[in-house]
Amino acid sequence: MSNDPQSVQGQDLDHQGHGVLIIEDDFRIAEIHRAFIEQSEGFRVVGMARSGAEARTLLTDVGEAVDLVLLDAYLPDVEGLELLWLLRRDHRHVDVVMVTAAREVETIGEALRGGVFDYLIKPAEASRMAQMLARFRRERAALAARGEMSQEELDRVLARVQPEAGGSRRQLPKGIDRLTLRAVVAALEEASAPLAAMQVARAMGASRSTARRYLEFLVSVQVMEAELGYGDVGRPERRYRLVGDAAPWCEEG
Repeated sequence: MSNDPQSVQGQDLDHQGHGVLIIEDDFRIAEIHRAFIEQSEGFRVVGMARSGAEARTLLTDVGEAVDLVLLDAYLPDVEGLELLWLLRRDHRHVDVVMVTAAREVETIGEALRGGVFDYLIKPAEASRMAQMLARFRRERAALAARGEMSQEELDRVLARVQPEAGGSRRQLPKGIDRLTLRAVVAALEEASAPLAAMQVARAMGASRSTARRYLEFLVSVQVMEAELGYGDVGRPERRYRLVGDAAPWCEEG
């Protein structure tokens, strides 16, 4: 691989989807991240840099197309945290996720003070990366759709509401029982791809309306994510996939 900064060639950088810049000096890890991003709905890689200098060049060229930066803490010409503060100063429209082997509390603390969107410790698991991307997409969509938010709406978007003291088990709303909820989650866990409500209903032996009610509940608590797909007759339908931890909602008392 060339040491030149890489931008996506021959691609309209203004098309729909969040632009991602990968700043990673290990080309093997960078390629893994690129492949994962390109397979994630709603995201595109607009550039890859292996040093701070390359990153600054890319940001000069395609900075307006960058929404999210995946940043390593260890770069050959600059500390990742130093670059983080430069990004915060000069490119305030971007969010930064540290993806690094750095586990030191001091490094983590400074990154959090620098306003990182998330902090992933290498080797980052695919499920954790997917969870981060889903949260990023959800927060950006929510902020773009409203002029104002109540505290309750903001807490829900940011998933900041913590379980009540006394245990991790969550209180379920009326009409949702844990046995059926576990069956819905199991159907998604066993699937190799997102499922439509009818597919979940068949897997758990329930009606489509029941499956849809439970699926939408799990979407509302950020355990699942719904994406638009197309059914057998070409009609759009919602398909669901797991993006969070369902255990607190499925646990018995």
